[in-house]
Amino acid sequence: MAEQRREQGDARDSGDGAPGVAERRGRRAVPEEARAWEALVTTARRTVADGLVVGTSGNVSVRVGDTVLVTPSGVPYDRLAPDDLTGVDLTGRQVLGVLVPTSELPMHLAVYRGTDAGAVVHTHAVHATAVSTLVTELPRVHYMAAALGGPVRVAPYATYGTQELAENMLQALADRTGCLLQNHGTLTYGATLDQAFDRTAQLEWMCRLWLTASSLPGRNPTLLTEEQVAQAGERLRGYGQRP
Repeated sequence: MAEQRREQGDARDSGDGAPGVAERRGRRAVPEEARAWEALVTTARRTVADGLVVGTSGNVSVRVGDTVLVTPSGVPYDRLAPDDLTGVDLTGRQVLGVLVPTSELPMHLAVYRGTDAGAVVHTHAVHATAVSTLVTELPRVHYMAAALGGPVRVAPYATYGTQELAENMLQALADRTGCLLQNHGTLTYGATLDQAFDRTAQLEWMCRLWLTASSLPGRNPTLLTEEQVAQAGERLRGYGQRP
């Protein structure tokens, strides 16, 4: 980790006689990518501000065409600058930037290759992580489970950053837009960064709700049926302002 940070620090410093920034970073980012990177950094900082991650845990990505912009490994989000833009293609080959992409890149790419996701948010949210250690599916304690496609599953544990974890996650995501990762955290996706983030926040809130309701000795929370969650999902499709 320390060695990686030194390498990343060196990559930021151009020094006398060093190659130009454009040459060292491969192709230049197009304006759409630069705007998407700014939104990605804002979202990553929200995960810290809202207590969904601690330090450099968790990661965020957004797709722009066939390029995936992703938070780099081991760099605090408050230190990310426009020049730190990091991007890979859908095979994982780095095409933008010199900072090492997040170690969870296999999970992000698996989502983009297997769904119509435009953005992915992965966190180590405390209540969601706690729930992931207790059950194989988040109990249907609230109808907002419908916003994630139905009852939220827990992907079996696998070492972080591995293809095994990515495969477990994809199975848990089937017909869903979010899942829990056993003894690890959360992963949600959406058409936009805002939608992916909001789904993460909703998932953490539902986990906190279930833990709170389950904590009273001798009492068990009332749970919704699958049909009730599905009915809520139908209504949620028309929720909000119409264009």
